[in-house]
Amino acid sequence: MADLLTPGAIATIMNGDEYPNPVVQILGTKPVPCKEGQEQRYRLLISDGRHLNSYTMLATQLTPMLQQGELVDYTIIKITNHLVTKINKNDDKGPTRILVIIDLVVVKHGSEVGEKIGNPCHAGDTNQPKEAMQPPTTPARPSSSSSSSVSNGTGNRRSIDITHFNSPMASKTHPIVSLSPYQNNWVIKARVMTKSPIRTWSNAKGEGKLFSVDLVDESGEIRATGFRDAVDKFYELLEENKVYLISKCQLKMANKKFSSLKNDYEMTFTDDTRIVPVEEDDTSIPTIQYNFVKLDAIQDSAAGQLIDFVGVCKAAGDIVNLTSRTTNRELKKRDLTLVDQSKAAVTLTLWGNQAEDFNTDGNPIVAVKGGKVGEFNGGKSVSLIGGSAFHINPDIPEAHRLRGWYDGLAGDTKFTSISASADGGSSGKWCTLAEAIDEKLGYGDKADYFNTYTTVMHVKTDRCVYKACPTPECNKKVIDQNTGQYRCEKCNQEFESFKYRIMLSMNIGDFSGTQWVTLFHDAAEEMLGAKGDQIGRWQEEESSEFGEVFKKITLKPFTLRLRAKVENYGDESRLKMVVMSAKPPDYKDRCRRLVAEIKQLAGLSS
Repeated sequence: MADLLTPGAIATIMNGDEYPNPVVQILGTKPVPCKEGQEQRYRLLISDGRHLNSYTMLATQLTPMLQQGELVDYTIIKITNHLVTKINKNDDKGPTRILVIIDLVVVKHGSEVGEKIGNPCHAGDTNQPKEAMQPPTTPARPSSSSSSSVSNGTGNRRSIDITHFNSPMASKTHPIVSLSPYQNNWVIKARVMTKSPIRTWSNAKGEGKLFSVDLVDESGEIRATGFRDAVDKFYELLEENKVYLISKCQLKMANKKFSSLKNDYEMTFTDDTRIVPVEEDDTSIPTIQYNFVKLDAIQDSAAGQLIDFVGVCKAAGDIVNLTSRTTNRELKKRDLTLVDQSKAAVTLTLWGNQAEDFNTDGNPIVAVKGGKVGEFNGGKSVSLIGGSAFHINPDIPEAHRLRGWYDGLAGDTKFTSISASADGGSSGKWCTLAEAIDEKLGYGDKADYFNTYTTVMHVKTDRCVYKACPTPECNKKVIDQNTGQYRCEKCNQEFESFKYRIMLSMNIGDFSGTQWVTLFHDAAEEMLGAKGDQIGRWQEEESSEFGEVFKKITLKPFTLRLRAKVENYGDESRLKMVVMSAKPPDYKDRCRRLVAEIKQLAGLSS
């Protein structure tokens, strides 16, 4: 079985020379210590029958092979793609060479081999004959101090001279998938998939600006970020869909909260970074890599998760002007309703220039990479963040299939919304009050939301309004100074006026039972059909209109959207239900639901 291995291959490779497709044996594996949240990496002990090497790392994309039992001890493998890098160990012995296996083929499983082949020793042992350092078939080439060994992604070894960055030699590059912090000299040839706008920040440590680009080659993708001076140096140079040669960036672990790219690492541009445009487009490099999910799958996605999806813009809302609570800056946003073949509808929120520039004509196809899932009122929506990619009518197969499907739909096709609408629409769970209690809605770690048809039984009108701070973003109760001034402790200011805010306690009921609920200002104004300042003034003046406004809703049916959550009051836990929105019942929709329930029961009984 010794003839399966290639003696001398390890010594040749570790000397920095070429050896195509060496066949070696795995004699041991060991996990590399890593920080929490990082992907586990593994170190190997390999043998070519003559030499051992314990400075061998398995690329992360091969980790599943080891974890699934394909790379057990004594397994014989053919290394079809690899690279050698150097790391400094801060001792007098100089840098240590590390062999990184990027791709391999299992020749014979360890269970079939069952033993160590030969009597190998470490390649650095002095009792090894000098000729053992040469490969049997491929002549060795002397290594150069000005070159670093790289892989061309096909299993052969290449060498690139960094000093000839603009020469044809620069086409011999590292694949993105092979990059790691253990390497120093490398060059990648990659296409810019997306480029973010320049963003600024200001905090106690100072001010600055940054931007990021997502890069892709035939092996994988990675994000690169530039700060401060790098923004001025590289932002205009880097253009979407253009190909560049890039080297001398800092690599660190990727923050998965802000990136959906399939790479454990991300790059940072430094003062030494070199970026050179490639004049001729390389068609072998893809333009963008999506990992699309269907829109109905967003319902099960966790809030904060970054996802890729594509949908048809069925409808678009108007541009809304908002004021940021933290920066007090004016913001513009627009909500799009997207649908796909799963017949789910989801809300996508655009901000700033994207909201203003979006053209709704012709129901465009929208593809999003790295959209952030949000949760509100029990529904799921998606918004764009700094690292998101947003493309309209992209020339990709998924978009063409989606266009054909949508154009062939009947005009009355119904879609299921998985996004909670601001008006408390039909998204989410429907149940009776008793079903909500029986299913223990609100007893989990997060609040539960549901819709119900119910009747207002009684409204507590004492203390239903309070005097609040007049500042638009503050609703804190003010203290009457009895001097014509009203003090807000939150704003630490005194004001000559105030605003009335509503807070109602109400008993509602259906055929299954009753429940006390709370209504805050917006939902209360919506249900009562009157403004808080009107109700406060009527109460103060003891006007008959004060009683009439509550009498109008008593014993009247409503469609309510409720939030249920158990809250602790001292040592006592109580279920609190809050009305998020209130609408007059849609009787047609109610009848459709009742018919569907009857059919379901009939099917179960048969």
